Amino acid sequence: VQLQASGGGLVQAGDSLRLSCAFSGRTFSSYSMGWFRQAPGKEREIVAVTSWSGGSTYYGDSVKGRATISRDNAKNTVYLQMNSVRPEDTAVYFCAADLTPLQSYYRDYGLIHYWGQGTQVTVSS
Repeated sequence: VQLQASGGGLVQAGDSLRLSCAFSGRTFSSYSMGWFRQAPGKEREIVAVTSWSGGSTYYGDSVKGRATISRDNAKNTVYLQMNSVRPEDTAVYFCAADLTPLQSYYRDYGLIHYWGQGTQVTVSS
């Protein structure tokens, strides 16, 4: 599995951003997909997860109500839309994939099988 994240950059507080992650190498529709982020000096945290069908989603507390994860199984792509971004959203954002629901790895996200390279998001105040 290969994951290629894109869409990061510098945004102003209060703006919106959209990240994309292109999946290749296996059957995309079999995989739980998600977004995680890691800020300097902090642990990696879950942002959002979608089930293989997109019918079930999970959001981290810090982004609930501001983020929407979606997937297009025809395009093998997962998206993260974040509105009303805040300076504390500044982090490297990673997409991830696994056959097991990603949120089940809450004890150790490092056990998730596949990770993208990360895309930097910087929110200026």
